[in-house]
Order: sequence, then structure tokens, then C-alpha cells
Amino acid sequence: MKNEASPPPARLLIADDHALVREGMRAMLVREPGLEVVGEAENGREALELCRELRPDLVLMDVRMPEMDGMAATLAIKEEYPSISVLIVTTHESPEYLMDAIRAGAAGYVLKDSTKQQLLSAVRRVLGGESPLNQELAMQLLQDLAGETDGQTEPIPPPEAAKKKRHGPLHEMPMEPLTPRELEISRLLALGRTNRQIAQELVVSLSTVKTNVQRIITKLGVSDRTQAAVRAVELGLLPEQKEE
Repeated sequence: MKNEASPPPARLLIADDHALVREGMRAMLVREPGLEVVGEAENGREALELCRELRPDLVLMDVRMPEMDGMAATLAIKEEYPSISVLIVTTHESPEYLMDAIRAGAAGYVLKDSTKQQLLSAVRRVLGGESPLNQELAMQLLQDLAGETDGQTEPIPPPEAAKKKRHGPLHEMPMEPLTPRELEISRLLALGRTNRQIAQELVVSLSTVKTNVQRIITKLGVSDRTQAAVRAVELGLLPEQKEE
């Protein structure tokens, strides 16, 4: 009986202007099964060029870099290659900073002092269709975004480095409409629910949720569930919060 061929490893690109940081991250990732570090960039402009050349699945992106910073590079990469996921690697941990990263198109962020297991967990969760964000913090950020988009005819501009349109007009609906079940799951994504929580809430299997989340990601033209949640908010799918 033939063994099924293993899927190809996920292709990772590391972008940081410090060689020691790149070497440290490569050392953490290089021997991990299912992962392959295909390139390194010293700045955001080089990261964009390597994305054009190598088409990685995920970029580990530093923020403060010469020539083009990480936020601007993330926006440029997501503009050209929406299917490439980006994890911001930073020393800052604040809701405002995370909001900037998410609005630039990132799937989330990891801190530079993270352990190997924390870094691997974040990488694998993004590649596996889960969110690496703290659920409570993610929920707060999505609520803030919903408040900003409510009643706006134009989107609030992203940070100075990122004054470029991301995925078209703010309220442009996907070309292929979401089914009622996909709309329901999109709302739960925008509320910060995990796949397991969605499965329990809707009384369906985990595999059913994963399949629907992947369809939502494809239809909304984004690369990961974090950006699917952001897009769901932009499209007005986040239920109004009732005041206590």
C-alpha cells in the first residue's frame, strides 16, 4: 500500500536588519518539521523583493528597519500577494501597536523575547488557520475597528508608512457571496472565537469549522483568519454590542 506524499514544507522568510536576530530565528526554525526558511532580508524593501522572487507562505517581519520599515513592507506585500501571511516581530506589546500591525495586514505579532516554543506556536497557528493573538486583546481591537468604521464613508487612514489601499474599497463585498453558515462563522471570527469555540457554539465538527473558515478566507481574498475577522468588521458583519 502506497504512502501518501507528505505536503511540502511551509516556506518562511525572515526580515530583520540585525544579523544576530535573523540567525537566532533561523536557528529556532530551521530543523522544525514542516518548516523551511527560504530567505532572509535586511530591510523591508528587500523583504518585498524576496517575496516577489520566493513567494513564501509566511514572513516574520521586524518593524524598525532602514529603507522601508516593517509596517510599510507588510502593506506592500499584502497589496501584491494577499495570500502571504505576515507575523510582525517586535519589542512592543500594546493594543495601539497591534492595531497598526493588523490594519497593515498582519496576522498578528510575536515579541522578540519570545521562547522558541512561543515563536513556533505563533508560526504554526497562522499556517494552520488559527490566530496567534490573545483573544481578549484581539476582541478589543476588532471592537475598536468596528467603532472607527461605523458611519465612515472613507476608511480611517493607516499609519504614515502605510497610506495605501489594502484590499479595495472599505465596504466592497466579496465577488462570491458568503453562505448563511459562512456569514454566521464570520461573525464569530469577528468576535474573536477560536475554531473549537465556534464548533461548540454551532454544534458542528471542528473539521466543518476549519473547512468553512478556509472558504471564508478564500472568498474574502485574505490570507488568514485575523484578516478575515478584520474584513468581516469592514463589511459590517460584526453584530452590534448591546449596552449593559
